Amino acid sequence: MSQPISLTRYLIEEERHGHINPELRLLVEVVARACKRISIAVGKGALGGVLGDAGEAGQASINVQGEAQKKLDVLSNEILLEANAWGGHLAGLASEEMTTSLPIPEPFPRGRYLLLFDPLDGSSNIDVNVSVGTIFSVLRCPDGVSEPRDEDFLQPGTAQVAAGYCIYGPSTMLVLTVGHGTHAFTLDREVGSFMLTTRGMRIPEETREFAVNMSNQRFWEPPMQAYIADLLAGKDGPRGKDFNMRWVASMVADVHRILTRGGIFSYPLDSKCAAKGGKLRLMYEANPMSLLVEQAGGAASTGRQRMLEVVPTSLHQRVPVFLGSKAEVDIAVDYHLRHDAAHG
Repeated sequence: MSQPISLTRYLIEEERHGHINPELRLLVEVVARACKRISIAVGKGALGGVLGDAGEAGQASINVQGEAQKKLDVLSNEILLEANAWGGHLAGLASEEMTTSLPIPEPFPRGRYLLLFDPLDGSSNIDVNVSVGTIFSVLRCPDGVSEPRDEDFLQPGTAQVAAGYCIYGPSTMLVLTVGHGTHAFTLDREVGSFMLTTRGMRIPEETREFAVNMSNQRFWEPPMQAYIADLLAGKDGPRGKDFNMRWVASMVADVHRILTRGGIFSYPLDSKCAAKGGKLRLMYEANPMSLLVEQAGGAASTGRQRMLEVVPTSLHQRVPVFLGSKAEVDIAVDYHLRHDAAHG
């Protein structure tokens, strides 16, 4: 685009076309503004004193997920909570870092939407200066609910009215959908605005690239073992072509690469996480990323079910994840379904 437009202008045009209302426009703008603050903190790194674990000296802080919190995890969570508390566009919030959801506190006005977010995805990579990001999902607050509880957030991914992520890399980018395509905005640091740089991102339907944590291979289910074995066999195997593997261990970075040039991202069920249902969180990671991918022409699945059709049962529910190029996701799902049929 010779003259990219700002995020604000894009949202106003979406409002004029009837795709969003003023309240949702404000919500997205507030989240984007919070992401700018997080980007500044991430960019300062050691100079800002924000690296390392949160908590007392020698005693790491542990979040609801049972994971050690980084200082930037806590700071990013606080930035998003504070930015969204007073605007009047939300009824409640839920964060991967918090045990329960949080209704908008008095005396602030409450709106019609619910916001879920992973304030800093991939935070284990912070101290080694690898790209991290913020993921968010927007739902409607159920009718008649004035003070939302956890159960009011338990809506399938198909109910999302907006989703996105901000990736803090060499450039800071916001990737967003409000249900009419997936679009990428790059932060112009001098101007201080997100500018539309890719309208209508499209994932190639087929791919020769996959992203998976191979260190977990020995814990995978048989259909996943078979699927990856066939990819690794390359052009001499049943797939008849060579595949490359890429793995950043930051979901935002891995999915951004796939949205940009294609591929399949997999975090399958394995024996280490089977009791929890999977590794990645449905509400904060899998659902928003799946909506972005589907809106870009890709597909997303648990390996056995379309991701966006999963009916959540808890706020921090975990699921297996396969998403990316549609044809490749369909093939990965087929391995699982054929195995299940044969071993019914």
